[in-house]
Amino acid sequence: MELIHTVWEPAGEGPHPTIIAMHGWGANALDLVGLAPYVAEGRFMIICPQGPLEVPIGPTRGYGWFPIRMGGPPDLDAIEAAVSSATKFVDLAVERYPVNRRKLVMLGFSQGGVMAYRMALANPARYAGLVALSTWFSPELKDAIADREALERLPTMVQHGRADDMIEIARARSSVEILRELRVPLVYREYDCGHEITADGLQDLSEFLDSKVLSPIVMARA
Repeated sequence: MELIHTVWEPAGEGPHPTIIAMHGWGANALDLVGLAPYVAEGRFMIICPQGPLEVPIGPTRGYGWFPIRMGGPPDLDAIEAAVSSATKFVDLAVERYPVNRRKLVMLGFSQGGVMAYRMALANPARYAGLVALSTWFSPELKDAIADREALERLPTMVQHGRADDMIEIARARSSVEILRELRVPLVYREYDCGHEITADGLQDLSEFLDSKVLSPIVMARA
């Protein structure tokens, strides 16, 4: 597997419901794995790949998925290259680890959320849920959507802080409008916080995962 990654595996035999967690700009594979015991009472395996792009941060370094263009449109070619690498990683991860493929969730924070949107919306039938935290959906990514029918069955949670000074709340609200136009089944929550994941957010996320992924209500077809 080409991407460095961390894995948190719950107790008991697999296969386990699993979250692929994509970190944000300047973070690394350890950034989100610490949430694992607190998400849905630790019932999900969490696999956290590390972005391949080095990001200098003073004397240390972090990592990202694609270059950031301040004030400009996203570099779609760079995003597609990152998505190709991350998709290959997911392909190998579900083979290597005891993943319940029927309960596979794509989650992303900040820049990792852009990746999560792109990967899940391009192949919605693969995922049992999509979680976008403190991020945005770029309208250009709509071109990657191939299966709108499956997209309308992809439970999605979006969370954002009203005081986020890195990605303004207006971008989250615009993203939600796009998702609603696409008829994505959506749960949207705002919090009195900045660019972060809060205890209230974790509680809402756990309830979402429990109801939509772990114990979904399946409606019988007439």
